Amino acid sequence: MTDIQSPPAASNPAVPGVLALAHALIACESITPATGSVFDCLESQLAPLGFEVSRFLAGEAPDGPVENLFAIRRGPAGSKHFAFAGHLDVVPPGEGWTSAPFAPELRGDLLYGRGAVDMKGSIAAMVAAVAQVPADAGTVSFVITGDEEGPARYGTLALMDFMRERGENPDLILVGEPTSVHRLGDMMKIGRRGSVNIFLDVEGVQGHVAYPHLADNPITKLVAMLAELDAIVLDEGTDWFQASNLEVTDLTVGNPAHNVIPARASARISIRFNDLHTGAELGARVCAIAEKHGGIARPVISGEAFLTEPGVFSTLLADAIRAETGIEPELSTGGGTSDARFLKDMAPVIEFGLCNATMHKRDEAVAVADLEGLARIYVTVVEAALKA
Repeated sequence: MTDIQSPPAASNPAVPGVLALAHALIACESITPATGSVFDCLESQLAPLGFEVSRFLAGEAPDGPVENLFAIRRGPAGSKHFAFAGHLDVVPPGEGWTSAPFAPELRGDLLYGRGAVDMKGSIAAMVAAVAQVPADAGTVSFVITGDEEGPARYGTLALMDFMRERGENPDLILVGEPTSVHRLGDMMKIGRRGSVNIFLDVEGVQGHVAYPHLADNPITKLVAMLAELDAIVLDEGTDWFQASNLEVTDLTVGNPAHNVIPARASARISIRFNDLHTGAELGARVCAIAEKHGGIARPVISGEAFLTEPGVFSTLLADAIRAETGIEPELSTGGGTSDARFLKDMAPVIEFGLCNATMHKRDEAVAVADLEGLARIYVTVVEAALKA
């Protein structure tokens, strides 16, 4: 294992310590829901930079408790407020790693470890960036949760309540999700589709298969229900969003007997939808179809679709990316959900971070050059946003 407690100097001396910052965060095991040492680590990085750090636990088992951190360095009265947002929790590492997932290792020009790109590396770049931004340039804050990779019930939503109670309202929010695809800077996310999972149940009457007139088969009804749902074309997409899609994600009967008509059948569908729909509207539509076929539906909305219209924020971020990388970033709304789906209720929000090729995979790794480059981009973005 390579010791990187004293890492080689960054290619730009204006970005100190990003490699060591990332190393320290990755070394803290923080499988979702995360608490404890990883937040101690981040607090120790922010406090010396003049940030007032607040931490609190929210929620109970099985989805909690979740630790949350809000850190703020206030600028002069009336100055702009720029917020970085992200998460310190990670998905379980699984088996088969070349090196221990929470013992970060530098091999060649890559730093390996769970969370390297999703998203402890981005948070390290944020910290390295704000170290270069003068305190009198404006207000900067960190909105960091420990359950983005989980149900997201007790994280960012609780942080938003905490901020509102204290009147801490950002003007712009940048989420450090790993949005880049082939090369650092080739994509930013200006929106996301919404998500609703809907649980379907059909009750029948159990009976012997030889006497179907004495039973009521719920499977037949459920199959008809799913066929109608699968045939729906929700839309053809929009200028900024791909078409909404409905997928069957589970089908359960649990009948061990070959000669018994079961009493119940269940299924689950997932809909990813654009801004032509709302979760409530789609849930109501599915409920009506389920009722038509003798079943019931229970929608659980994970988040609504949102779009941060291209404008000042996306332009200043694109300018910073272009200055660092020489490429023009694509403005995208593709992919899954993130905590941006909540933060959009507070301020315009855009996601931009590292390359996502190894996120959630074994041997997750980040290029050191990308860490340093992302930190420089973040410096430029913060300074430009506080002046805008």
